[in-house]
Amino acid sequence: MNRVHIIAGLLISLGLGGCMSPAQHREAVRNDSGDRVTVGVVQKEVHIGMSGADIVAILGSPNIVSTDTERREVWVYDKIATEYVYSRDGGGVNTFILGFSSDVLTSVGGGYNRNAGAASTSQRTLTIIIKFDGDGLVRDFAYHTSRF
Repeated sequence: MNRVHIIAGLLISLGLGGCMSPAQHREAVRNDSGDRVTVGVVQKEVHIGMSGADIVAILGSPNIVSTDTERREVWVYDKIATEYVYSRDGGGVNTFILGFSSDVLTSVGGGYNRNAGAASTSQRTLTIIIKFDGDGLVRDFAYHTSRF
């Protein structure tokens, strides 16, 4: 194998190495970490008999604080998340072949390029209602989630 074939092979492999599919782009930009309030957090961490301070430590501050007909506090957490993902990918193969003929350098080149893209938008909602008793302890809680 001569040097020209080796160089051409390396250039082709470098050109193909940076391509990602739209699904791979989506995974790269998704941020599922951090202190997010989720249904799993509510199911695992919130219990009847907890204090308001314990609830704030788990869920943060409520969006709405009101009272019921018996003047007991009711906390409402209303979380909305919008996710917009746009992915664009371009790639191709370009070749450049060098040749020597009678002390004259000749070259031939060619290529193929492809571009693709995808976009999606989705929303998630989570509503949590926590009802406290007269002593300020959780007496009941409920939650609802949706995704569209």
